[in-house]
Amino acid sequence: MPHTDNGRSRKRQNARRALRGETPSTVAVLADEKDFAAMRRYTSFLFDDHATYLRHVEELLRSMTAQGTYTSVTLFDPDDYERYCANRHLNPDTALSRTRYTADVAAAGTKVPYEGQSLARLLPRLIDEAEQQATWEYASALLSAGGGCATCGEDIGRAAFARASRALRLILEAVGEGAHHLVCSVPTGEGTPLIAVLHAECRDGSLHLGEAAALVFCTVLAAGFAIDRPGGIVLRSSLTGRPDTVRGWGLRDGGLRPLTEAEVFDAYCTDAETGEPVPPEHGVEYRAGIPLDLEGDA
Repeated sequence: MPHTDNGRSRKRQNARRALRGETPSTVAVLADEKDFAAMRRYTSFLFDDHATYLRHVEELLRSMTAQGTYTSVTLFDPDDYERYCANRHLNPDTALSRTRYTADVAAAGTKVPYEGQSLARLLPRLIDEAEQQATWEYASALLSAGGGCATCGEDIGRAAFARASRALRLILEAVGEGAHHLVCSVPTGEGTPLIAVLHAECRDGSLHLGEAAALVFCTVLAAGFAIDRPGGIVLRSSLTGRPDTVRGWGLRDGGLRPLTEAEVFDAYCTDAETGEPVPPEHGVEYRAGIPLDLEGDA
C-alpha cells in the first residue's frame, strides 16, 4: 500500500510539472535606471541597484526556460502601475499588486519572447518595439480623429493612409536598387514629434521590408497629411561601390514637396528631436528629392 501511495504521489507531481511547462509566463522588467529608481520608493521592492536587479531577472528567465516554460518579456511602467493601483484601490507597495499589474496590464502590451539571449540584446529590441507600438497607436488616434471631409464626405484618415502608402511605394520605386533607410518625422504640437523609421532593401527587382515597420511608417506619414503639419521624410540609400546618397521631401498641403540639395543637407544634419546641428558625414552625397505624383491611381 505505501508503495502504491508513493507511485500516485509521483504521478501527481509529474502531472503538475507537465502542466507548469504548458503554462506561459510573462516577466515585466524595469528596463532603465529612471524606472528602477521610481520603484525603490516601495519597501517591498528589495533591490538596491539596477545592475544587480537585471542580473537576477536574467537568472530567473534562464531558470524558467530550463524548466520548459515559454517566457516572454515586457516593460514595467512605474507611472502606469501607480495609476493602476490607485484606480483599483490596491496597495502599490506589495509584490502581489506588482504581479497583478503584470498579469492585467503589462502582459497585454508589447512582448518579446525570451530565447536564451542576454538582456543586453533583448531589452533594446523590446524598447524599440514598444516605442514603435506607441507611435502607431498615437498616429492612428490622430487619423481616427479626422472624421469625414466636409466637402466630399470621404474619410480623411482612410484617404490619408492610402496616399501615404502610395508615396512610400513611389519613393522606393524611384530610388531602385540598394539598401534604404527612411525616417518620417511629424510634429504634433505636443512636444516630441512622431518619428517612424523603415529599413527597406531592393535587390534583383524584389523589395524586402518589415511589414510592421512599414505600417507604422505609413500611419505616421498619413497623420502628417491629415493634420497638415510641416514634417518630412529623409531617405538614405546605400549601394555597393557607390557613395551613400541622401534625399528628402517636406510635407506640405497634404502632399510631399521634393527638397533641394541645400534643404536636404540642413534636414539631415539636424537632430529631429532636439533641433541641434549634427556634423555632416564624409563621403555622403546630398541630392534633391524626386518629384512624386500622388494624384495618380491609388
